[in-house]
Amino acid sequence: MDRRDHTVRCAGLNLHVADWGDAGGWPVLMLHGIRSFADTFEGLAGALQPGYRVLALDHRGRGQSDWDPGRNYYTDAYVQDVRAVVEQLGLSRFDLLGHSMGGINAIVYAAAHPDRVRKLVVEDAGPGAFDDSDGARRIRAELSRTPESFADWSAAEAFMREIRPTVTPEAIAARLRHMLEPHGGRLRWRYDHAGIKAARLDPDPARVVDLWPPVQALRCPTLVLRGGRSDYLGVATAQAMAARNPAIAWREIPDAGHYVHDDQPERVARAVAEFLGAAPAP
Repeated sequence: MDRRDHTVRCAGLNLHVADWGDAGGWPVLMLHGIRSFADTFEGLAGALQPGYRVLALDHRGRGQSDWDPGRNYYTDAYVQDVRAVVEQLGLSRFDLLGHSMGGINAIVYAAAHPDRVRKLVVEDAGPGAFDDSDGARRIRAELSRTPESFADWSAAEAFMREIRPTVTPEAIAARLRHMLEPHGGRLRWRYDHAGIKAARLDPDPARVVDLWPPVQALRCPTLVLRGGRSDYLGVATAQAMAARNPAIAWREIPDAGHYVHDDQPERVARAVAEFLGAAPAP
């Protein structure tokens, strides 16, 4: 599978975008979760070949993108970054997929830009889940106790297994390869742990998004994928999203937790491919 990499400028930051598949294929833009990275979607990109061009953004503060010195890690800033990617890479119309935090960003962007987004996939995200769910409380607790660095790879692997017991060893190894870098004789995170932690644990209330208005404003066909064992997106919320907006359908991915495409990559790939259908001509 061909790969290209791009740098996009937004608010003084360099943002990295991975780009897989046929450069002339129908574009699908993918947005990762709070502590993830663009390359988490490489497997899904491969499953959508041939026909689709899959682009994945390293959100500010993660992966190969710059850290924000102002710790501006909020939905409005992330959506601004998505706009920059769309404009600078010339994506006049495309499909959009987001997981967790990326799902929130995808919903807000798609609601505001119905002329741009053909189809939307939301992976285990919805109103209230970010603020008041068992998964949200788990994530906040994990952020509170996550070390800034590790003595060696084994220590990092043990920590990741503890907080991601449902994720395969292969997915854990892939995550750590993309998330850690040598620094001062230790291994530290490649994401802005301190800044992201501060924005998540002590957020500016004025910048916390009520997701119901954009959910109700969506006009494109939308598929919500819920992990069958998710502690983040509840069944009642997924049902309410579909009830409030006829453009939304939802389905569960069995034997998956919140990290749906890590837990069940083949099932997620089938669900996304079926929903997107044959790639349109660009």
